[in-house]
Amino acid sequence: MSPDSISARLYHPDMPDPDLLIRTGGEMRISNFLLWQAAYSELWFTPVYWPDFNREHLYEAIRDYQKRDRRFGRVEDE
Repeated sequence: MSPDSISARLYHPDMPDPDLLIRTGGEMRISNFLLWQAAYSELWFTPVYWPDFNREHLYEAIRDYQKRDRRFGRVEDE
């Protein structure tokens, strides 16, 4: 199996993989949720529960994401 053949069998194969995965409710895990798709996603955890998650929380996550160095699995030479 190749990565492309696995991706083709996912629930929404034509959707792009997420760049940012926000986990609400104070949980510090992603369980089985989007494991393949989230392999190179940036993770952002918040104690705020989903019903209370609002625009300002989203902006906070985006601001944090914008500060990150996205390496997409590559390793920098020292």
